Amino acid sequence: MSEKFQEIHQYDDIIHLPHHQSVHRPQMPVADRAAQFAPFSALSGYDEMIKDAAEAKRQEK
Repeated sequence: MSEKFQEIHQYDDIIHLPHHQSVHRPQMPVADRAAQFAPFSALSGYDEMIKDAAEAKRQEK
């Protein structure tokens, strides 16, 4: 089994370098970063339906 899994050290020289951050642009918020990986809503209109239902409940009281 040990011959199947070998330690790879080809990135040892760069693995601990600091992450680059732009001095000209602010860092993108996490919510916006996540949104770019979800370009569509699986349940289109669902959020609006939930908001409408909550508003209707508020008006009943």
